[in-house]
Amino acid sequence: MTTTTIIPVILSGGTGSRLWPLSREAYPKQFWPLAGRETMLAATALRAQGPDFAPPIVVCNEAHRFMAAEQLRAAHIEGARILLEPAGRNSAPAVAAAAVLAEEVSPGAVLWIMPADAAITDVPALHAALALAVVAAQMGRIVTFGMRPTGPETGFGYIESGGPLEGAPGVLTLGRFVEKPDAATAQRFVEGGRHLWNSGMFVARADTLLREMEQFAPAVPAAVRAAVAQASRDLDFVRLDGAAFMAAPSVSIDYAVMERTANAAVVPAALGWSDVGSWDALWQIAAKDAQGNATQGPVHLVGATNCYVRSEGTLTGIVGLEDAVLVVTDDAVLAMSRHHAQDVKKLVEQLRAAGLKQATEHRRMYRPWGHYEGLIQGSRFQVKQISVRPGSKLSLQKHFHRAEHWVVVNGTAIVERDGERIMLRENESVYLPLGCVHRLENPGKIPLTLIEVQVGSYLGEDDIVRIEDTYGRA
Repeated sequence: MTTTTIIPVILSGGTGSRLWPLSREAYPKQFWPLAGRETMLAATALRAQGPDFAPPIVVCNEAHRFMAAEQLRAAHIEGARILLEPAGRNSAPAVAAAAVLAEEVSPGAVLWIMPADAAITDVPALHAALALAVVAAQMGRIVTFGMRPTGPETGFGYIESGGPLEGAPGVLTLGRFVEKPDAATAQRFVEGGRHLWNSGMFVARADTLLREMEQFAPAVPAAVRAAVAQASRDLDFVRLDGAAFMAAPSVSIDYAVMERTANAAVVPAALGWSDVGSWDALWQIAAKDAQGNATQGPVHLVGATNCYVRSEGTLTGIVGLEDAVLVVTDDAVLAMSRHHAQDVKKLVEQLRAAGLKQATEHRRMYRPWGHYEGLIQGSRFQVKQISVRPGSKLSLQKHFHRAEHWVVVNGTAIVERDGERIMLRENESVYLPLGCVHRLENPGKIPLTLIEVQVGSYLGEDDIVRIEDTYGRA
């Protein structure tokens, strides 16, 4: 493709609230397989594999670090550096942090910046567009990819393209960015032929990005350089210094740089691209039956047309609906018209204001060692299913308000209890009295599954005193 080594930068900080109840803050859409067999994050990283690419830099929230690492490992992505934001500050600080980190090992490196949650069906066309963009990036340009519109979409930002960029075939100058238009304006844009959808992907040298930020948004690189200089590093993680990073203004790369710089350019492309930003967008790219319905999971339809129906396990039936969305998870159901797909965010805000944990959390909670799922909860007891990956172990810990019973239902466990080591096999159990120091470990080759029964006066997750932890958690 090119003789320039490209560093992929994957931005994985979004929450995807318009895809609730599947995508939630604790487990957002980039970690789900929405447009194929791979998760969105893994699919994005796999597009940037090969001799032309360095290992990726993935920018994500600290709370998602182990999910990101595990999904990259499962996709056989080697050498990734995971840059951890203490809190989201929009895309400009994230891009600046990746640029500073890239310059440490490769001054003047060309970065390919991608959101982790977009779908692209034509990867060869993507690589061809990337090769054009790299030429312009080496000339000091910041290049974005403009998607050729397939219709008057009002949910995307637009790019107004200019004339050809001298010395970079296939690249155009960039006229201006346009915010999400109304329907009439979007129709005019499509008919005019000069406007493209804003894909959120950029190609530029790291030094170009930082130089332009220092001119137009100097507070961003100033804060980010300090955050990287004071970062701590463990395993594959680079933890940005919290106080320094939070001093950066929360601003998008579009507003901070692209709308102001004289060095912007655009590559028009048709890549089979979707931002997968809503349930309607997912319906548009999904395989459909003869009646235009897209389904996933145990779903049965009678007389339905142009619907999107997804169930994560519960048998779901639809009769006589048109242009509907129905999404069923184990603790929430969403039913709506496809034409109101952008309003799901308003619903999530309402749920959050009401203090409902379903706004941000699933019943299944992921941890670096595996996951747990709440099954039953009473006033002084609760039952959970715990799954531990092979070779993983929980922290050495104790509780002040609860005792626990563990019953192994699959695999083999080693339980450490007040210095004693106990091996448990299927259908064997152990009692952990209140206050005892304990740890659970999976020494086997298959996942360990057990049922945990907690009994006590307080059953919150914050009643954990970690004495020792493999994963660096407090």
